[in-house]
Amino acid sequence: MARSEFGHAATVMLIAFLALLIGPWLVDTYTLTILIIYGLLALSLGLVWGVGGILCFGQAAFFGLGAYAYAIAAGNIGESSVPFLLGIAIPAGFAFVLGAMMFYGRLSDVYLGVITLVVTLILFKFIGSTAGPEYVIGKARLGGFNGIPGFQTLNVPGYPDWYIYDRSFYYLCGVALLIVYALVRWLLASPFGRIAVAIRENEQRVELMGYDIRLRKTVLFSIGGAIAGLAGTLFASWAEIVTPGMFSLSQSAEIIIWCIVGGLGTLTGPVIGAMILAFLKFLLGQQTLIDSTLVLGLILVLSVLFLPRGIVPSIGMLLARRGAGRRRAARMNRRRARSSAGV
Repeated sequence: MARSEFGHAATVMLIAFLALLIGPWLVDTYTLTILIIYGLLALSLGLVWGVGGILCFGQAAFFGLGAYAYAIAAGNIGESSVPFLLGIAIPAGFAFVLGAMMFYGRLSDVYLGVITLVVTLILFKFIGSTAGPEYVIGKARLGGFNGIPGFQTLNVPGYPDWYIYDRSFYYLCGVALLIVYALVRWLLASPFGRIAVAIRENEQRVELMGYDIRLRKTVLFSIGGAIAGLAGTLFASWAEIVTPGMFSLSQSAEIIIWCIVGGLGTLTGPVIGAMILAFLKFLLGQQTLIDSTLVLGLILVLSVLFLPRGIVPSIGMLLARRGAGRRRAARMNRRRARSSAGV
């Protein structure tokens, strides 16, 4: 990782760590926790779409798979360590298989978006139709649209009765987000990450250079699925219930809106976009005068029209311009001082 990239990542993580400590003094930890989980979910799509250039409209599929995998495993095992790992591994494996089918099939971006969306809706339809008593995996009953409640939430490994909840769970989610962000930054600074960015910019040129672009896109897609599965696992423990709504079209659309408004092509943009819009939806949900869906749609339209790069890149460009203006003014002042001194 270059010195400037390392400095930028360290600055972001320091600010995020301070915000993690200050946050509970401003907002209750129950709300902050779900904002962090949504930020982690948005980061997964930011990696796949914004960095890898893979148009995925079905990131909610991996989010829901992670939650259901954890809930089913926890309901059977009664301890969270193995279910936690399964909630990450199963969406990652599913994303790898799905990605290999799409990328080695050389599908275009439009078909990639359609297939990922259709897969999500198929999972939504299937899970919603599992209300009968025959839909049981071990001790866990799928429950159809009622979902799966009453499973073991996160606990200290090896101690099923030591639950991780409230502020401890909040800090766990915050640390998880920081660790994932650091690992993704490290990945993008590695040769694999640089090639992934090059594939986004010019896929044909990278392939002519001898790289297996299909394998790299499949691996990147699988990593995005793993991060979304982690978010789903944390969500299941936060909500203490999983339902087919996690696979819904509205959930898929919200993730895309978070990334576009926050800023594609960056890692912090989707996270910040998810937290801002999710908190706004939470506030709007406390009243009945304005439909939150209309507000989110209006924000998306205004963002595309006036901030096409997203919030974070636009703020970055503004700060860069101000910095450049100050440097030019400083140079002019030095020149004037030298002229007045007769230098």
